[in-house]
Amino acid sequence: MIMTTVVRKLLDLTVEEHTLTVPLVWGDPADSRTIDIFARVVAREGGETLPFLVFLQGGPGHEAPRPFHSSTSPAWLDEALAHYRLVLLDQRGTGRSTPVGDHDLARGAEAVAEQLTHLRADSIVRDCEAIREHLGAATWSVLGQSFGGFTTLAYLSTDASSLQDVFITGGLSAIGRHPDDVYALCYEKMRTTSERYYRRFPEHRDAMRRLVDLADAGDIVLPDGEVVSRSRLRSMGSALGTNDGWQTVWSLLERDPSSNAFRHDLMHAMPFDGRNPLYFAFHESSYADGHATRWSAERTEPSDFRDDPTLFTGEHIRRDWTETVPAFRPWRDVTLALAEYEWPSIYDAEAIAASGATGAAAVYVDDVYVPMEFSLETARLLPGVKLWVTSEHEHNGLRSGPVLSRLIDLAQGRRLR
Repeated sequence: MIMTTVVRKLLDLTVEEHTLTVPLVWGDPADSRTIDIFARVVAREGGETLPFLVFLQGGPGHEAPRPFHSSTSPAWLDEALAHYRLVLLDQRGTGRSTPVGDHDLARGAEAVAEQLTHLRADSIVRDCEAIREHLGAATWSVLGQSFGGFTTLAYLSTDASSLQDVFITGGLSAIGRHPDDVYALCYEKMRTTSERYYRRFPEHRDAMRRLVDLADAGDIVLPDGEVVSRSRLRSMGSALGTNDGWQTVWSLLERDPSSNAFRHDLMHAMPFDGRNPLYFAFHESSYADGHATRWSAERTEPSDFRDDPTLFTGEHIRRDWTETVPAFRPWRDVTLALAEYEWPSIYDAEAIAASGATGAAAVYVDDVYVPMEFSLETARLLPGVKLWVTSEHEHNGLRSGPVLSRLIDLAQGRRLR
């Protein structure tokens, strides 16, 4: 294992940068392929001996946030650094951890799809263990946001003894469920969220109908050349899963669809883009606990969503996007192959229940990405992890409110602030 370390000073923070070369395929000594794994260890002055907290990012397919100042980036950084040295891991395939990108496609779709099957949460756990050992920590705590919470559950399935406390925000995934169960319930959540939005802004339902008509006629063309389809247009509703995302949707539906402002803002409002192709190609696999996905979100679309195009969708990926979205066309064959891949089980419910895990988790009542109903099922396996079930925040509560401070208070037995 090759290791390099660089120490930097960023304003009021000390940042150690660690790069480790690890196997692409853990547990198979016959496979000689390697990748780099990159992590930053961030501390405030005087905090260099605090215990470690590793942050596991949402996605999958996004790198960790970059620290610049303890009071600004990310919003919860200051609270974390009051208690921990923070380990910001670029999960394999992202950021500076041998990132997956368009350049990989020259190797052929079959080879790339096979590589991506080794980027799941179980492999990220092995990477975490390598970094923990490199840092000389007997144990550490983990903060898992969304997919990072899924990864935390995989961690508890195999290496619970390495974890001190676990903090999970919007990331208690369904265990032992088919992806169809999850995406079907996410449609129900989006139906409720859509109707709530239109009750607040009833005039926008007609505005959405007009936009759908324009999309069906091929008259919404984005700056990158994408001719926006009906299904892509509806995916702007993904923003409604965040605390202030209604403002994004409101602003779009108020604008002249022929304006530059509308076209540019719509391009940035829809989920999945060319910056992180792994997020698109790999997303449905995050719910594949022992199943092939076979375009689960598309197959489970309810009839009323097909009949009423004003109902918004969330992280519901469509097969036709591999043809209509310029950034996704090169990834078509990779994405099709992954949709048919029989993913092995990733969670061990018995091991999770026996883990003795302690900590705290935020479950959001209206979460349109990680449904509360399945989160509460999973929480029953973790009696030592205290729950904060709240409608105060949406899925991005960690980034927009004092969620981490409340979870630390819960874990330490203090009353919520």
